[in-house]
Amino acid sequence: MKVLYLSFIVVLIDQISKLCVKGFSIPFLGIKLEGMYPGEKIQVIKNIFNITFIENPGIAFGIDFGAEYKILITTFTIAASLALLLYLYKIRNKNLGQRIPAAFILGGAFGNLIDRVFYGIFYGYGPMLHGRVVDFFDISILNLFIFNKTIGNYIFNIADVAVTAGVVLLLFAFNKKKDVNQEEEIPNAHLESGTNRQVGTSLGEGNYLAEDKE
Repeated sequence: MKVLYLSFIVVLIDQISKLCVKGFSIPFLGIKLEGMYPGEKIQVIKNIFNITFIENPGIAFGIDFGAEYKILITTFTIAASLALLLYLYKIRNKNLGQRIPAAFILGGAFGNLIDRVFYGIFYGYGPMLHGRVVDFFDISILNLFIFNKTIGNYIFNIADVAVTAGVVLLLFAFNKKKDVNQEEEIPNAHLESGTNRQVGTSLGEGNYLAEDKE
């Protein structure tokens, strides 16, 4: 279960980046960091990459299904995170090719879960489970204007990156495992074929010997 350290690192980096973007204050420690205001944009690469601060009540990449689904999304995220933790325990003795991707996904899931569960209380705008996820990576890939809505402008965070990377790596690991299994099956098939030929030859020789004796 050492891969949980990787999940912890993902959560730590994700939360530090979000606190830097949104800002925070701890009065009794005399700590105050002025963050960005909602909608503020810092241009990094013109027309391609910006740091844009938004708060997303929905799911990954700034996708919002509406406030009425808030509790459902948070509950689903909690269940998914617990399921991933159980899955990691189940594959604790498997190779790193399966455990590392799962650790990335778990770290990303917990990173956004902290926002949804605690940010409403921490920043004083809502009760527990009603927090909004902080997104800020703004990449314009291919903007398409469909049904009065711009499609292709995604705003996301480090947790989203970790989840996406984990899914891609996990698919790659499963595909590689499938290829290895197929390669192992081919020699076995040749071995069985050779064994059958040897048995057939032995039987044939036995028949010839029986005929000779007759």
